[in-house]
Amino acid sequence: MLPLGTELPAFELPAVADGSWSTRALDGRPVLVLFLCAHCPYVKHVEASLTALAQEFSESLQIIAISSNSVITHPQDAPEHLLAQQQRLGWRFPYLHDADQAVAKAFHAACTPDPFLFDGDQRLIYRGQLDGTRPGGEAASDCADLRRALAALQAGQPPLEPQHPAMGCNIKWHAESP
Repeated sequence: MLPLGTELPAFELPAVADGSWSTRALDGRPVLVLFLCAHCPYVKHVEASLTALAQEFSESLQIIAISSNSVITHPQDAPEHLLAQQQRLGWRFPYLHDADQAVAKAFHAACTPDPFLFDGDQRLIYRGQLDGTRPGGEAASDCADLRRALAALQAGQPPLEPQHPAMGCNIKWHAESP
């Protein structure tokens, strides 16, 4: 697990829409890096609440989505499916494809969704679940845990404790070569 206080790892990845995106594009606002994918029921469960959060914090927070799943084993997470997801949900934040999975490894990302919130100095202040809801449960996702972390950040308070680990589908890693 990436320790709190860790500096945001630098990276550049292709965007599913077009071009590429780099951490050099950061502008001093806090940054939310989300490891997502198109097929996972946990991601589907939080799509609406992530869309609402992105709209609510569009001025004060930079959001970056990354899919690191192997498209060899999970072709439903290929860039064209990620683009369709982005367009369907109206996500205006960059959605990137981590084909070699190096960025996921740098973040110690484990699942989808897996959020990492960095302050304006690009130091990790939250890594954990979006909220306590789960697919198939009665409650809709509301990103309550992440919202509490954002409220603490905006109030200048220290990172929240405890931080519950993210829950979701394991990142689909490439098969290791012998």
